[in-house]
Amino acid sequence: MKIRSCVGITKPSLLLVHSELPALTFHKTKLTWTSTLRFPSNYERTSGSVSRFHCSVAGRTGASTSVSSSSSKSNTVHLSRKQVKPSSLYSRPSLSNMKKERIANRAKVYEFLRVLGIIPDELDGLELPVTVEVMQERIDFLHKLGLTIEDINNYPLVLGCSVKKNMIPVLDYLGKLGVRKSTFTEFLRRYPQVLHASVVVDLAPVVKYLQGLDIKPNDTPRVLEKYPEVLGFKLEGTMSTSVAYLVGIGVSRREVGGVLTKYPEILGMRVGRVIKPFVEYLEGLGIPRLAIARLIEKRPHILGFGLEERVKPNVASLLEFNVRKASLPSIVAQYPEIIGIDLKPKLLGQRSLIQSIIDLEPEDFGTVVEKMPLIVSLSNTSMVKHADFLKGCGFSLQQVRSMVVECPQILALNLDIMKLSFDYFQMEMQRPLDDLVAFPAFFTYGLESTIKPRDKIVAKRGFKCSLSWLLNCSDEKFKERLNYDTIEMEEMETMPSFDMNSLMEPRSNESDSDYEEDSDDEYA
Repeated sequence: MKIRSCVGITKPSLLLVHSELPALTFHKTKLTWTSTLRFPSNYERTSGSVSRFHCSVAGRTGASTSVSSSSSKSNTVHLSRKQVKPSSLYSRPSLSNMKKERIANRAKVYEFLRVLGIIPDELDGLELPVTVEVMQERIDFLHKLGLTIEDINNYPLVLGCSVKKNMIPVLDYLGKLGVRKSTFTEFLRRYPQVLHASVVVDLAPVVKYLQGLDIKPNDTPRVLEKYPEVLGFKLEGTMSTSVAYLVGIGVSRREVGGVLTKYPEILGMRVGRVIKPFVEYLEGLGIPRLAIARLIEKRPHILGFGLEERVKPNVASLLEFNVRKASLPSIVAQYPEIIGIDLKPKLLGQRSLIQSIIDLEPEDFGTVVEKMPLIVSLSNTSMVKHADFLKGCGFSLQQVRSMVVECPQILALNLDIMKLSFDYFQMEMQRPLDDLVAFPAFFTYGLESTIKPRDKIVAKRGFKCSLSWLLNCSDEKFKERLNYDTIEMEEMETMPSFDMNSLMEPRSNESDSDYEEDSDDEYA
């Protein structure tokens, strides 16, 4: 039974209470509540007193019924409260609604990416823009950098980088270092992870470390352009161990900066898997370790030749083409690239060409390679022109073949200078062609610096000597020979050959860390 109001007297001593409380106003509380008390149905038989209170809170009215009873406390009072309306100032979206909204927004972004041809499968779990407009901004910025949809698909995580917070600070830093804007596209294609990096925490310490390896500040941007992956390396990891190993085998400490500038990929090479096996294999061929160190100083890119994929097969090809095993150290030391190129097709092609123009025997081709390994990379046109020149000078095919086997360099020299030397030989020296057949290296000496001065001295003294005696010696040795009464047989030196010891001599004070590309154009 619901009781709204009741007045009664159960005991004479009790005073009837029926009061209206004054309205109470709270400025901070906006809560409105109503409480209704329900009593058991047998309450009519129970004595007691009931009071009804009306309260007004901040202009809102609620009703409260209070009961005072002397009956047993076992009577239960049930309270019922009304639910707060959604229009209450405390209302907010539920977490489930927020989650549904995020899922819906992400689905829109994914659909937008698919329309552009971007596969978003790898983006699950990555924080992405909540709107298509922001995602469009990122993609437009990447396009301005030269990256294509294919590039983005190769590394879709780049879409998680903010333009203002990630991309612009990183690119500004690289630009201030001196990395050319024209290289940004290729830079990011090779190492897009750089856009996730912190300039202060990740990039600046690596740049400082590189400069600590004697890489000049002016060379640093070129190093980064060549090998941007270096920005992701740990300072005390592969970089430090590879440099330490090279210094340990004999690479001069003062040359390290130049070596890394020319070929920074060394910083990412593992010593145990790449550098050490390569060095030990060359040692096994017969090249002294210090000579290997000098080769690395001059041509550090040889460390990038795959040992199993390229170097060992190329060595096997040289042996197959009648190159003697004892000559391998000299061949590699003279022309290290020979173990890094696709060699076998070149050997086949060059042997076939030389055989067609001078009727060279296959057995002699190995000798030619031993004396001039660079022949495997000479152009066909150059060799044909040189052979035709010699034939035009009056040499027979057999003589040309003999001269090429004796001194293959005559197929690679500057043809105009050869013509001047031959004219002097004929007009001034007036020697028979057989002298050139016996010493074709005549063409390798400077006409003005060596041939003319020595020929005039010998002519004044009335000496009769071979071209080898005249030319195949140093200036100091030549002066000694002029004091001899007769020409001894031991003075008739053989053709000069490569001296491995010359490779291990101390280096001159040449520029070792300025950025410059080595040129293989040793011959015209």
